[in-house]
Amino acid sequence: MSRPRLVIVGAGIVGCALADELTERGWTDVTVVDQGPLFATGGSSSHAPGLVFQTNPSKTMTEFAAYTAGKYAALGAECFRQVGGLEVATTQERWLDLHRKHGWAESWGVEARLLDPAECAALWPLLDRDKVLGGFHVPGDGLAAAVACGQAQAARATERGARFLPRHTVVGIEQRGGRVTGVAVLTSGPASGEYRTIPADVVVCAAGFWGPSIGALAGLTVPLLPLAHQYAKSGPLPMRRPANEPGPILRHQDRDLYFREHGDRVGIGSYAHRPMPVTQDEIGQKATTMPSVQAFTTEDFDPAWRDAVELLPALAESKYEDGINGIFSFTPDGFPLIGEAPHLDGFWLAEAVWVTHSAGVARALAQVLVDGRSEVDLHECELNRFEQAQLSPAFVEERGRQNFVEVYDVIHPLQPMESPRPLRTSPFHQRQRELGAYFLEGAGWERPQWFEANAPLLADLVRRGDSEALTGTGRRDVWAGRHWSPIAAAESYATRERVALYDMTPLKRIEVAGPGAAAFLQRMTTNNVDRKPGSVTYTLLLDVHGGIRSDLTVARLDEDTFQVGANGHLDLDWLTRHAPGGVRVRDLTPGTCCVGVWGPRARELVQGLTDLDLSHEGLRYFGCARGYVGHVPVLALRVSYVGELGWELYTSADMGLKLWDTLWAPGLAVAGGRAAFNSLRLEKGYRLWGVDMTTEHNPYEAGLGFAVKADKDFLGRDALSTDVRRKLVPLLSAEVVMGKEPVRHDGRTVGYVTSAAYGHTVQSPIAYAWLPAELATPGTQVDISYFGRRVPAEVAAEPLYDPGMEKIRR
Repeated sequence: MSRPRLVIVGAGIVGCALADELTERGWTDVTVVDQGPLFATGGSSSHAPGLVFQTNPSKTMTEFAAYTAGKYAALGAECFRQVGGLEVATTQERWLDLHRKHGWAESWGVEARLLDPAECAALWPLLDRDKVLGGFHVPGDGLAAAVACGQAQAARATERGARFLPRHTVVGIEQRGGRVTGVAVLTSGPASGEYRTIPADVVVCAAGFWGPSIGALAGLTVPLLPLAHQYAKSGPLPMRRPANEPGPILRHQDRDLYFREHGDRVGIGSYAHRPMPVTQDEIGQKATTMPSVQAFTTEDFDPAWRDAVELLPALAESKYEDGINGIFSFTPDGFPLIGEAPHLDGFWLAEAVWVTHSAGVARALAQVLVDGRSEVDLHECELNRFEQAQLSPAFVEERGRQNFVEVYDVIHPLQPMESPRPLRTSPFHQRQRELGAYFLEGAGWERPQWFEANAPLLADLVRRGDSEALTGTGRRDVWAGRHWSPIAAAESYATRERVALYDMTPLKRIEVAGPGAAAFLQRMTTNNVDRKPGSVTYTLLLDVHGGIRSDLTVARLDEDTFQVGANGHLDLDWLTRHAPGGVRVRDLTPGTCCVGVWGPRARELVQGLTDLDLSHEGLRYFGCARGYVGHVPVLALRVSYVGELGWELYTSADMGLKLWDTLWAPGLAVAGGRAAFNSLRLEKGYRLWGVDMTTEHNPYEAGLGFAVKADKDFLGRDALSTDVRRKLVPLLSAEVVMGKEPVRHDGRTVGYVTSAAYGHTVQSPIAYAWLPAELATPGTQVDISYFGRRVPAEVAAEPLYDPGMEKIRR
């Protein structure tokens, strides 16, 4: 079988790791080019301190790091020293956060433990133990010698047929008919000035902070900001341990510092200084010893040195030296960029990847290229996750700067970006502000969490009786109470008992149209969408291995036109890539809006305002129709994500405010926020893709087998297994948790939490979790480890609310 010709741009640690992973899988026609010498090429790998801390709130990033540590350790001591990692807390906030981090490690399968101050000092004798409240220790963390790791992997790839070409500067990405055909290079050195093209079927840009320049040659925006980061070394110190037994890598995140040993000296890295972005033009102009290193600015490092001395008093006997401002890559959301360019087939990125995750990212991309899918879910890292509004140079720089500032901060999972905001607003935004909305942010959209105008409803609710049971306030600790208000309880009850309006505008809306649209969607999705016009179908997108790429609602508007309710930009990209000629895929979101009208009085509210027959027989559940609400043309879909009677009403953006005002005028409705929405959807058992299930799960495990029609052909069907060894199940717990916590049974870790909230109707905290199938039986007792505390929980039958579907189908 023929293998594609592949060119990798960049011979740093990522490019070398990718060449190794690809050639190991049989893709041996691999050429790696770099403008610098081999293998200290002058990129970030050449100066990186090489710290590999594995634990991350992201399961994917943790698995990248764990694979990296394991692979590099197997390369030998000259490549990786598994010295362990230690993170210390000097504040109560950080100590609490280390308990949270310990939970992530347990959830993702990383060996770790919490230490008292004496144990921390035993690992790092230079520590002032009186400053330390405790520590988090991972024995499998370590130090990677980035250049040596790259060279070792390159040697293995070369033995299998790969070639590495130094001093080859990429000056063009050749393409024809929307597909890459080669890489144009200009050589330096002995054959200086030679221009030639290296033919290629696949090109991967692993150029690090030069990625935006290489992307520009292919007509691609690479949302990456190079930023300088300071690193220096102390003078010789009495290390109090044998030189051949280095201590663990150390983080002092309360002061944005990290440390490692260099023999009898200590290396200090700081994120405490001002962000120092570097443009593509400035990289070469301001370089010192190599392109990735700029002149050290002592005035920026002096405060970090004082903080370092405070934690490690022995440093006061020395002075810092050998300082550098070394360039690393930052993205708007802090994740790498992995994937294929949307407009140029065969042009791929493996960008914004640090040494920590290098081998893991390389393996994932190699699996995608060779097998069509990574065993690790990549949705957080996929190149095409960003909306157009998130690709402006101003946005990329502002968010990159802020991610640098926050790299070691204690971040709440709901904490929104502070700027630039507001970026994207629905037509209802003005009214939401008038109602006292508390906004969070997602994909650039302003999203109300609750409305202060509903505070009187909360007072009415409290007068009913047991306010603790109704609101769940007493079941939340400080963390679970952030970005939340008991007003959400009032909005939940208003939805269950009256009617509420929910802004669904941020939901991605995609039009799929053309003579072959029905056949295309039948092939792409798991359920039968080839139904009569006026029908709506819940269905799934799978990858080639049967993993869940997304869940969709597909409304058939006429014979050749469908409106697809999707989860985000990745769905638009996936459908666009697969669409055959004659099928048009178009993003409707920017020019449209949507309001969800849900509750037992929804029909009472809307029927008097519309020409549509909204009786149960007139517009059945999972049906759709066009009509008017007052003066506003709407598309009404009878679906509900909260488990109550109602409709999603869509209209054009220019008519959105009029639609809201028309629905508000009768005085029946309240506004509902995302906090209530999340509670209601968990009571009903509705899944959230990207949180509750990903490509790592199949529909039967996720409880979505009803959306699979196995008697039709669809992408992923041949690989889809009905074997269920784990299940996504609801837990009724003693406290509200946050998500990502480990779940234990009989003293062993058996799963992890995905979504969590307080169910106001069922008057209990709810946590959905992945558990082994044998523990998924209702009544099974488990524990959730929440900030180190044992929270009892019990597996429950789902749905928790209205199992007979009487509420939604009346």
